[in-house]
Amino acid sequence: MNDSLKTLLIVAFLALILWNLGAGLYYMLVDKGQSKRTVNALTRRIALSVALIGLVVLANYMGWIEFHGVGSNPNP
Repeated sequence: MNDSLKTLLIVAFLALILWNLGAGLYYMLVDKGQSKRTVNALTRRIALSVALIGLVVLANYMGWIEFHGVGSNPNP
C-alpha cells in the first residue's frame, strides 16, 4: 500500500468523523430533542473513531506504517 493511499484513507475517515459531528450538532439544534438523529450521528462518530484507531494500530502491527516519536531522528 503506497503512502498516498494510506493518507487518503485516514483523511477520509477524519472527514466522515467531522461530518457526523456536524450532523449531530445540526440535528441537536433543529430537532429540539424530538428524534434520535442526534444520538445516531454521535454514535456513528464514536464508531468511526474507534475503527480509525483500530485501523492505525493494526497497520502498525502489520508493518504498513511505523510510529515515531515527536522530534525523533528519522535516520538514526
